[in-house]
Amino acid sequence: MTASDQHAGVRYVVDDVRAGVDFYTTHLGFTVNSSSPAFADVVRGPLRLLLSGPGSSGARATPPDVGGAGRNRIHLNVDDLDAEIARLRAAGLSFRTEVVAGPGGRQILLADPAGNLVELFQPAHRPGAPTP
Repeated sequence: MTASDQHAGVRYVVDDVRAGVDFYTTHLGFTVNSSSPAFADVVRGPLRLLLSGPGSSGARATPPDVGGAGRNRIHLNVDDLDAEIARLRAAGLSFRTEVVAGPGGRQILLADPAGNLVELFQPAHRPGAPTP
């Protein structure tokens, strides 16, 4: 096991590493840790997102019957979901779902250029909870 103070890592297999880097850094506040034509490592807070292109070892290790983006997704908390939706729509992005509300908060899904899902989530205000 590794130390608990390191980033949590998620690997997304992508068709185009550069398009993935542009998407996550331009629209979702990630910064580039490292990047090459086959692979990129982008970070936002404690999340390390590994973007593996077709030539990367991570993509080559994926079984052939697990092609395409799945139902799993990264989950990004936002302070104002409506403002984020407006900002991303103004940037030309479209969403895969409408806003869904539940007892825990509100969420919407968008897809990166490879079809991997990103959930933008605004937690519900909890009575008695400290406000940010």
